[in-house]
Amino acid sequence: MNSRTILTVTQLNRATGQLLGEHFLSVLVEGELSNVTQPSSGHLYFTLKDANAQVRCALFKTQQRRLAFKPENGKQVIVKAQVSLYEPRGDFQLIVEHIEEAGDGALRRAFDALKLKLSQEGLFDSANKKRLPALPRAIGVIASPSGAAIRDILTVLKRRFAAVPVIIYPAAVQGNNAKHEIAAAIALANELQQCDVLILGRGGGSLEDLWAFNEEIVARAIYASAIPIISAVGHETDVTIADFVADLRAATPSAAAEHATPDQLEWLSRFVQLGTRLEQLLQRKLSQKQQSLAWLSKRLQQQHPGQKLARNAQRIDELEARLNQLMQAKLRHQKTLVNGTIAKLWQYNPAVTVNNYQQKQDYLSKRLIAVIFRKLERLQLRLLNTSQTLHAVSPLATLSRGYALVINPVSGQIIRSTAQLKPGDSVETHLAQGHFTSRIDTIVSSKVQD
Repeated sequence: MNSRTILTVTQLNRATGQLLGEHFLSVLVEGELSNVTQPSSGHLYFTLKDANAQVRCALFKTQQRRLAFKPENGKQVIVKAQVSLYEPRGDFQLIVEHIEEAGDGALRRAFDALKLKLSQEGLFDSANKKRLPALPRAIGVIASPSGAAIRDILTVLKRRFAAVPVIIYPAAVQGNNAKHEIAAAIALANELQQCDVLILGRGGGSLEDLWAFNEEIVARAIYASAIPIISAVGHETDVTIADFVADLRAATPSAAAEHATPDQLEWLSRFVQLGTRLEQLLQRKLSQKQQSLAWLSKRLQQQHPGQKLARNAQRIDELEARLNQLMQAKLRHQKTLVNGTIAKLWQYNPAVTVNNYQQKQDYLSKRLIAVIFRKLERLQLRLLNTSQTLHAVSPLATLSRGYALVINPVSGQIIRSTAQLKPGDSVETHLAQGHFTSRIDTIVSSKVQD
């Protein structure tokens, strides 16, 4: 163009616009929205700015149907546009073809896309969720060892059931390498098989802060875990992909610790109930045996006191011995069960409260045994009185022929042989009329003559 060529303003602006359009066919520009307006024409006009500059933009009505959000002042966006010049005013501007949110907006779209993908693959299905153990032998925690979440979890676990061991698998929960460390920690816990349940947790934060728990590698590691996993990421309002895949989602790390452990007070209450039930069963069994003994005693009283006296007395002794053996065996068995339950509970070391209940249980067991033995003594005394009564009314016709009946006054046994005696023993001799007591000074053994 000749330096003497004179251009009109229109020609200058048009040439400039053509030059810009040819040089910048399509550009991507990031900035903050401001001065957003939408006149009655339906077109959208706004300014895109950063800390040092700004540029006017126009988004025509026909392009707005593809918008995934509402453009508002202050939002950070990325626009795809053509560079142009508005000829009537000579304003440099961008003709926007597409606009999307930057930062969290992009992350949110990635979140939704991965959520849809994993959902279609079945990673969120409730049928694949594993049940948590009622009483885990150990609890694993995957978290940052220096974060507040791990302190909250440990505090609640100590309060709920301090006897359950806690194994910490340290992992970064934020940053580029966090997803790999979390996935590796899940794989390590499954390889070692040291715990029955895993808590995956961290404190709250922005979507970007929590992004490690929205990564596909973490979601698939959770799904592949043979150990049930409780997701406890962020606050109650924070939702991550890990929450959908995990076997249980807890609102907070503290809530996850609540879900992972039983309440030791409930277990202690159950133990007391079992002890009460055991005592009731023993009392019922003792009552049955007492009724059986009473029935046998009544039947013995109804029999003739002659030839059946010795046989019935022996039978009563046998029944008494069997009853005593049975009760002793039952007591030993029940005591073994109680001791086994106590030993199992002590393995989990339920602290001072458990020790107090254990002492109470031992005290009740001793009381129960004492009551049983006192009852047995009364029954034995009653049996002895009954036997003595029967002996007293027995028509010992043999005595009237001049024979005497020698009895050990201590045991009540009939003396049939000198082998039953020793010098110094007292014996009671019954005659046809009356009896007398004598002391043994000399014993002469006699042999039976052939």
